Amino acid sequence: MREIVFFFNTYVPYRNWGAHPNSLFLPLKNKHFVMQLSEQEIIRRQSLQELNKLGINPYPAELFEINVSAADIHQNYPNQKIEYKDVSLAGRIMSRRVMGNASFAELQDETGRIQVYFRRDDICPGEDKTLYNTVFKKLLDIGDIIGVKGFVFTTQTGEISIHVTSFKILSKSLRPLPIVKETVDEQGNKVLHDAFTDPEQRYRMRYVDLVVNPQVRDAFVKRTKLVNSMREYLNNKGYLEVETPILQPLYGGAAAKPFKTHHNTLEMTLYMRIANELYLKRLIVGGFNGVYEFSKDFRNEGMSRFHNPEFTQVELYVAYKDYYWMMNLVEEMIEKVALDLHGTTEVKVGENLIDFKRPWKRFTMYEAIQHFTGIDISQMDEAALRDTCKQLHVPMDATMGKGKLIDQIFGEKCEPNLIQPTFITDYPLEMSPLAKKHRSIPGLVERFEAICNRKEICNSFSELNDPIDQRERFEEQLELGKRGDEEAMTLDEDFLRALEYGMPPTAGLGIGIDRLAMVMTNSPSIQDVIFFPQMKPEKQAEVSTNADFEALGVRAELLPILQKLGIVTVAQLKEVKATKLFNDIPGMRKKLKLDDIQNPTLQEIEGWLK
Repeated sequence: MREIVFFFNTYVPYRNWGAHPNSLFLPLKNKHFVMQLSEQEIIRRQSLQELNKLGINPYPAELFEINVSAADIHQNYPNQKIEYKDVSLAGRIMSRRVMGNASFAELQDETGRIQVYFRRDDICPGEDKTLYNTVFKKLLDIGDIIGVKGFVFTTQTGEISIHVTSFKILSKSLRPLPIVKETVDEQGNKVLHDAFTDPEQRYRMRYVDLVVNPQVRDAFVKRTKLVNSMREYLNNKGYLEVETPILQPLYGGAAAKPFKTHHNTLEMTLYMRIANELYLKRLIVGGFNGVYEFSKDFRNEGMSRFHNPEFTQVELYVAYKDYYWMMNLVEEMIEKVALDLHGTTEVKVGENLIDFKRPWKRFTMYEAIQHFTGIDISQMDEAALRDTCKQLHVPMDATMGKGKLIDQIFGEKCEPNLIQPTFITDYPLEMSPLAKKHRSIPGLVERFEAICNRKEICNSFSELNDPIDQRERFEEQLELGKRGDEEAMTLDEDFLRALEYGMPPTAGLGIGIDRLAMVMTNSPSIQDVIFFPQMKPEKQAEVSTNADFEALGVRAELLPILQKLGIVTVAQLKEVKATKLFNDIPGMRKKLKLDDIQNPTLQEIEGWLK
């Protein structure tokens, strides 16, 4: 596609585009702005101007009544033809076939696509044929959103279509959509060409992704159904859905690095929550037997196809229960989710068929490490664990204590082998500062994680409710923080005060919704199940100001000519040979009819390039 670069100093409203005889834009002095437009974008802006001249508002405010969808027509018209004599539908134009006095187009709404048929004399029954001959044929483009009214019929080729009797422009698209072409190969398989598949572009411009890759919607629809299924399950158990603070004076409830902000009125530092655990436990202290929250949490950590700094999880706390009881709940709830989404407990994930049918396999953490490495680490101290990490080539650093070292070994040597849903239970005390000590095995806590498709999908404890023990654990975390562990927990005095009033024995659970959605939708990346994942800043084109050019000796009156030649930075100017500029500038000056501007001499141009 040919790129045409327009450089203008102040934006001109589209109603005035074309007011300057030589440009779509009017260059003014002192300020600068750069806008790159493709040829198609220029044509669309010209069409927009023509629509306004015809008195047609391309962005009307009034509602457009819809009484049918594309999917409804395809599913029900064959058996209920009499019901589709007066339909009203809105959608985006995805293709057009203009054939003189009659034309076909394809509209896409939220439910799919349907063919629409336009005939000039139906659209324009009187003498004035402008609406068809000019507006429809010349001023509409693929990507425009229109509303149509008419009746449904079947074409001679057997395609269900809408015969349009009237239409209305609802939104003019100024950027062309990526056009995905579809052909059929010799074996009868559909083949896509020019597909919008670049991951960075898809995630950054999800709005385009959803339009041209409508199958992407399925993952997000299933994600919503997943959340609704879990909410239904928890509500049926009688648990209360609650909300807790996102901005917190202290962060806690997980081992993670927080995002930090500042409250101006209170003149205090606040943290975006890394978990909502400690607030939900306060509610258990307050007398609720079961509370849960679907929450947005934030962790200022690395990004990968399994990690996004903003993520969703559900946390559940139920009084008078333990982690054995919670394991049974997790199995039952996730099995229900699979059945609600797929009608079966078996879900295809990549090359694996994962079965969520109860019961799931169970390992203690020490058993899992011994099973996959052949090494029993249950009696090792920190020094021995460091030697084991070296032996197994597991990465580590000086800030890691005993718990972190065990977690590293498990993450490197065990998790990659856990495909089917598996509970890992009975974690070392050092790894779990909020979990209750094991009732029968010293040095362990009552905790489990569910691992599926090589990644953790949930975490659960028999919650620690001994305030003295909890204070000691927090103090141990403070010591780790002094050693440089940025993920060590802080000491929350208010939470300890709540525990001192008495918290009943409680089972707690956290499930990562994004991770679970990846599994349930067979998505390889967390970005595929988050509408707008965090991205690196988009690279901006380098821009030079008028003053930068004038500092080289370029006359201000010549700048629009250089910009029309695609030269918008000093670096671009320096790359062009003087003789080429000497030949190109007069040609562009003549094309723009800037007869009152004097051409630069070769010597003058050479002076710019020194």
